[in-house]
Amino acid sequence: MITLRRASERFHTNIDWLDSWHTFSFGEHYDPRQAGFSALRVINDDTVQPGQGFGAHPHRDMEILSYVLSGGLAHRDSSGGGGVIRPGDVQRMSAGSGVVHSEFNASSDEPVHFLQIWLLPEKRGIEPGYEQKTFSAEERSGQFRLLASRDGRQGSVTIHQDAAVYGALLGKGERASLALGAGRSGWVHVARGAVELNGTRLSAGDGAAVKDEQALALVGVEAAEILLFDLP
Repeated sequence: MITLRRASERFHTNIDWLDSWHTFSFGEHYDPRQAGFSALRVINDDTVQPGQGFGAHPHRDMEILSYVLSGGLAHRDSSGGGGVIRPGDVQRMSAGSGVVHSEFNASSDEPVHFLQIWLLPEKRGIEPGYEQKTFSAEERSGQFRLLASRDGRQGSVTIHQDAAVYGALLGKGERASLALGAGRSGWVHVARGAVELNGTRLSAGDGAAVKDEQALALVGVEAAEILLFDLP
C-alpha cells in the first residue's frame, strides 16, 4: 500500500530569511495525523537566505541528518562537530543526552537549500556525536546508494536506529529498485524532479508512505533526486 503526502499538503513556514516546508508536524504546525512515520519524525525542506541561519539551540534524543541540495551549510555543535556541508555530503548529528548546535548559510550572496531529517534513536541518553561523509554523484547515479545505517555498512554514516537511508539520482527513463524486508516499511521523498513509484507519479516535494510492498521500483519521469527510508 502506498499513501501519498503531496508537496502542497505539507506545512509551510515563510519568514524573511527562511522558506521551510515540513512533511510532518513541526514547531507551531501540529496535526496528530502527520506526526511522523515509524521512526521518521521530520523532513524539513529549508531554503535559507545568504548569511542567515539557525542560531545555537539545544536538542536531545534525536538522530539528525542534513542533506544539502544546493549551496553550503555551515554547522557547529557542542560535541565538537563542525564544517561546511555541500551537495553530496551527508551529515549525522546524534543529539543523545544533549547537544547545542547552529546551522548557517555559508555564503554571503547565495541561498542554501537543504533537507533536515530527524529519526528517533533506539535508546535515550546516548553520547552525542557527529559524522560527515561525501557520496559522489556517480555512486548514486541510476541506483540506490546507502547513505546512513545502524552499523555504518558500505561506508554509510552511522545512525542509532534500525533504519537505512538511501539516495539515488535518476535520469529520464532510468530505473532503480529496492526490496524491503518482511515487516518493514518505507518512505520515499522526492527532493527534485519527478519519478514513478510502483506506477504512481511523484514530483518534487512529494512523499509516499509504503507498507506491505515487497519491492519499490522507481522510474525517472524527468531527472530526479530521491531519498528512500527503510524503516522498522
